[in-house]
This record gives sequence, structure tokens and C-alpha cells, in this order.
Amino acid sequence: MSKPIVAIVGRPNVGKSTLFNKIVGKRLSIVDDTPGVTRDRIFGDAEWCGRHFSLVDTGGIEPASKDIILSQMREQAQIAIDSAAAIILVTDIRSGITATDSDVAAMLLKSGVPVVLCVNKCDSLGDPPAEFYEFYNLGLGDPVMVSSVHGHGTGDLLDRVCELLPEDTEEEEEGDIIKVAVIGKPNVGKSSLVNKVAGENRCIVSDIAGTTRDAVDTTIENEHGTFTFIDTAGLRRKSKVEDAIEHYSNLRAEMAVDRADVCVILIDAQVGFTEQDSKVAGIAHEAGKGCVICVNKWDAVEKDDKTMQEMKEKLESDFSFMSYAPILFISAKTGQRLDRMFELIKLAAASNAMRVTTGTLNDILAQATARVQPPTDKGRRLKIYYMTQASTRPPTFVCFVNDHELFHYSYQRYLINRIRDTFGLEGTPVRLIIRERTDNKE
Repeated sequence: MSKPIVAIVGRPNVGKSTLFNKIVGKRLSIVDDTPGVTRDRIFGDAEWCGRHFSLVDTGGIEPASKDIILSQMREQAQIAIDSAAAIILVTDIRSGITATDSDVAAMLLKSGVPVVLCVNKCDSLGDPPAEFYEFYNLGLGDPVMVSSVHGHGTGDLLDRVCELLPEDTEEEEEGDIIKVAVIGKPNVGKSSLVNKVAGENRCIVSDIAGTTRDAVDTTIENEHGTFTFIDTAGLRRKSKVEDAIEHYSNLRAEMAVDRADVCVILIDAQVGFTEQDSKVAGIAHEAGKGCVICVNKWDAVEKDDKTMQEMKEKLESDFSFMSYAPILFISAKTGQRLDRMFELIKLAAASNAMRVTTGTLNDILAQATARVQPPTDKGRRLKIYYMTQASTRPPTFVCFVNDHELFHYSYQRYLINRIRDTFGLEGTPVRLIIRERTDNKE
């Protein structure tokens, strides 16, 4: 990546996510008083005095913890440190230096990456309080007083960070990168899939449902092209959203769908289709995204030569509202059929961005209406004057007709299928807008 990476690290609940959100200017990281809310690495683009860099928020580091989640958070933070050009170590003036702060500082000194020491929660303006000078004992040079809530001191902090960054390199072209949101109900293997395609432990993977609370980005390049995978917190029904953190995670997942070009809808092969899967898929469908349905954990299913076909037919019935989406049986654990998944993602992205000239559309329209006559009602026949494409992502077509009432849903579907067949629009919804022409030509 051309942008240098700046990692924000520290023990839990010192205000890392609040600082991250203040610097990037958006609420990308979940902020809550519950320690351990940020578990994975969260990326955001930041700019200061003309310098552009990627800021990474990490889960709190507990160097000595044996807890599964906390130890994986520590691994995530270590990966962020290893890839960073500079590090901001966040501490809390209210609690002073703790044993964990000292351990984290020692870990950072060993890494050799330049560090800026941020003493957070200095909410009063004026001279530093006496407790501030204690932080020199960490051996990381001059600390910077910051109030991430109010924004005091963030300018001084960023000045110091920018001094440590390498010179800017040319920006990469992002036009050919396909953004992929991996969505599904909790615990279907979304993080495992992202980790498998990335070839590193990019997201925390655990059997504990709800481990991923934020949407995180992973850019990978392979023989199929360049893809940015957005791993999302499992989407739950709104009625099941019981606490604020869960609520934010749902919003974040919906934002991830919004940012994506293609959604990989993940289903658990061992559980099969559920109403929740339908709701998750519905979010992507309503947003007009390219979609690929992947049935994960296929390696764990006992099967014979008919199992796949039977399950595919059932899923086609369950997902009848998005019959355009291809269905693929995969295993995030073994990597089974992941090459085919990339091919389908590319196909869905190309279909979703397809643009058709008005002339070509009207040729198709003429052939379609000659083959199947438009419907009539009480002696009055539907006339379709012409059709044009209004937008892409998803392909949206406008039909100008003499009478909206005559344009039955079944005939609309027939026309959409003719367009699909002609251009091979697999993996994308197609929208049709009906406009009545107000002239009297009959």
C-alpha cells in the first residue's frame, strides 16, 4: 500500500477508539465504556497538513492474559505493530502508569518502530498536572498531552506522528479494486473465510458467537485481481439487538454492505437456510449489490452424490426473491472452491456495473415484444415506446409506456429476463422504472 500505516495501541479502555474517531473524523470504531469493545484492527484514512496515512485502531493489549479473546486481540495488535510506519501508544492520566503500560512500552521498544507516547484524558487546559511527568518513566521520549474527547492536543500529536512518517509515495489506482462485504448471521465463518483468502490471521476467529463486532478491511491481490474484503459483524434481526454495542455492530454491517460492490452471503451448511439468512440477504438485495451465495462448512456435511443438488434446489426455492445470485458450496477451513468464488465475485461486480446503450436496449425490446405480445386489458394494449438505462450498480432501466396499469409484473419480469439472457447479467439485481408518457399518441 502506498499510504504509511499508523497504529494506535495500548491497554484496554484508555480511549484508543475515541482518539481514532477524532483523527479520522468519522465514527468508524465502536466507542463504549466496556473494555474490549474493539477486538479486530479497524482501518481509516487520515490526513494532517497534507500528509495522508492509514490509521489502525487495535483491540486493547493485555500482554499477560491467558483469556482466548484477549490473547487473540494481542496477536491482532502485534500484526498492526509489525506493519506500521509509526505507533501511537495511548495511556490514561487518570490511572497513571500501570504494569500493562510498562509491558506494552517494552514490547514496542523491542519492535524498533518509532513511537509517539499519548497521555490521554488530560481534559483540563493549561499546564500539565504533576502526574503527567510520571509517563517519562516509560522510556519513550516526550509524552503528548491529549484529550481525545475534546480534541485538545491532537494537533501536537499528529505533528509528531508526521515527523516520523516516510516521504509520500504515489497514490495507487483504486479503480480496479472490487470491494467485497462478507455478510451473514453470527458464527457462520465470515472471519475464517477472510483469514483464509488473506493468508494471515486478519480477523479474530473463535467459536464464541459475536466475536467480530466491527467491519474490517483486508486488501488482497491474487491471480483473479485485487479485492478489498470487508469482514462484518454478524447481522442479527433488529428485535434481537439487546445492547448498544450489538446495535452499533448491525449499523456497521449495513454500512459495510453500502460500501461494497459485491456481497458474499455466507450460510452454514450444517444449519441450512434460516429466516435470518433471508433477512441478511435482503439487506444486500435492497441495496442493489452484486451477490454471491456461499454455503460454508461444506467439508463438515455428510453427503452422497445427490446431497449438493438437493440442497441447491432447496436454496433456490428459499432465495427465490434473488434468483439471479449464484450458489456455491465452499469450505473456509480447507479452501474448497475459493477460486470459483473469486470468479463469481468478478462476474457479479461486472454485471452490477454493466452499461447498455439505448439503441441496443431498444433492439432487445423490439425482439422481446415481437416474441411475446404486450398484455391487453378491455381492448387496450400496453405500448412500450422505448427503454433507456438510467444508472448502474445495480443496472436500472426506465421504460416509457402508455399505461402503467397495463404493465403487469409478469411482463416486467419477462423483459428483465430477456435483458439478463442477452448480457449474461449473473449475480446482480436489475431494476425497472415505469414512466407513463403523457402524450395522446396511440
